[in-house]
Amino acid sequence: MLYRLLPVTHVLGGLLMVFSMAYLMPMVSAIIYADGTLMNFIDAMLISLAAGFILWFCTRRHKRELKPRDGFLLVTLSWVLMAGIAAVPLMLVIDDLSFTDAYFEAMSGLTTTGSTVLSGLDKLPPSLNLWRHELNWLGGMGIIVLAVAILPLLGVGGMQLYKAEATGVMKDSKLTARIADTAKALWLVYFGITVVCIIALKLVGMNWLDAICHAFAALGLGGFSTYDDSVGHFDSPAIEGVLIFFMMVAGMNFATHFVAFRERSFKTYWVDVEAKAFVALIAASTLVCTLYLLAHKVYPDFATAFRHVAFNLVSIATDCGFVSQDYDKWPIFVPLWMLFLSCVSVSSGSTGGGIKMIRTLILAQQGLSELKRLVHPNLVAPLRVGDTAIPQQIAGAVLGFIFLYILAVGELTFLLVASGLDFTSSITAIVASINNAGPGLNVVGPAQNYGTLTDFQTWICTLAMLIGRLEVLTIFVLFTPVFWRK
Repeated sequence: MLYRLLPVTHVLGGLLMVFSMAYLMPMVSAIIYADGTLMNFIDAMLISLAAGFILWFCTRRHKRELKPRDGFLLVTLSWVLMAGIAAVPLMLVIDDLSFTDAYFEAMSGLTTTGSTVLSGLDKLPPSLNLWRHELNWLGGMGIIVLAVAILPLLGVGGMQLYKAEATGVMKDSKLTARIADTAKALWLVYFGITVVCIIALKLVGMNWLDAICHAFAALGLGGFSTYDDSVGHFDSPAIEGVLIFFMMVAGMNFATHFVAFRERSFKTYWVDVEAKAFVALIAASTLVCTLYLLAHKVYPDFATAFRHVAFNLVSIATDCGFVSQDYDKWPIFVPLWMLFLSCVSVSSGSTGGGIKMIRTLILAQQGLSELKRLVHPNLVAPLRVGDTAIPQQIAGAVLGFIFLYILAVGELTFLLVASGLDFTSSITAIVASINNAGPGLNVVGPAQNYGTLTDFQTWICTLAMLIGRLEVLTIFVLFTPVFWRK
């Protein structure tokens, strides 16, 4: 075990030192707004830097090239430890905030879940709100993918980490010749779209702080807000429209955005099977749910119903978690359908969570193939998604992923029910957490938050967020005996 842990710990120390630089943004904010948090962030930065240096220095003799399986261990330990480090300023600034709640908030930010245990967000120091949203933004593309461009400087190759962190079933494909260049290209696109989103939100009425924070949350599909009422605080169709557009953008594969930019053509989106299915599913669901609410007389006219359904459905379906209405009061079909969409909608390579659209399409095609074989037992037909033939190995991996995903949802839901939480709150909390979608229903609904949960229930939801963000397999493989064998 030490043979595997010590070299990983060495790289982990380097990552923590790099992560300490993330505190610079809230430190600048603390100076600008003079909100009294500067020393808290300096202390947190020094803790991160010191912890990273100690880990790096004490294991320097065990430095070696990482093996593919080491990437899974490093990714998991990075998220666990960085969430702990990220929780430090929350505990330093907010009186009486327990470690459990601070860790949950930090993990929610880094996994881009957007669930919160905090109330009075409107009164938080600006720098602390910015820190929460920066966690959304950094977690959006993945801290490890960012580090892929930096790891060569530490003497460690990045391909192992990219394979462990990258989402989707086509993660072995690369946009550029070198993996570090791939990471840089993705981050360049991510950064550029974020800047455009900030400017757009400023133009439709937000102040600079709110624009930056909500752009970070929208592109990371993190869903944090600077107000307890979330986006409903603004009551602005223009702001909601801008956020809908950028949530949809963030729900697509960023590799598709990169190729579209490189080729200066929107045709790239048309040939992307995932993107077309994603947009079609969201559009059809928005129309159906709008008509459903109209039929139940929830809103007086089509325009009002369409506005509120479009924003909240897109937000939950893309696993963002912004809220403009208390949809927990809507007829139960609509919020449950929204949570279902959070499981299957977004593309691989996006900043969203859940099963992902490509797996959904592969599973659907696999099901159709089995139906055809019932009629024609000797039929031999390749599995295809669009024009792409899917190897049977990938189809098998998808089935394995779906099984473990459902198993995780079921087991964690039973744990919450056993702890005394009602069934609706339990299952929606786990589904929202493992999909990194944010709000559930009932006591964890859009008008509530996760602060009402017990410490045990909070840790279960924290675990669900981590499992979901690292796509189930990355966590589960660590508990197999074969992983630890030389």
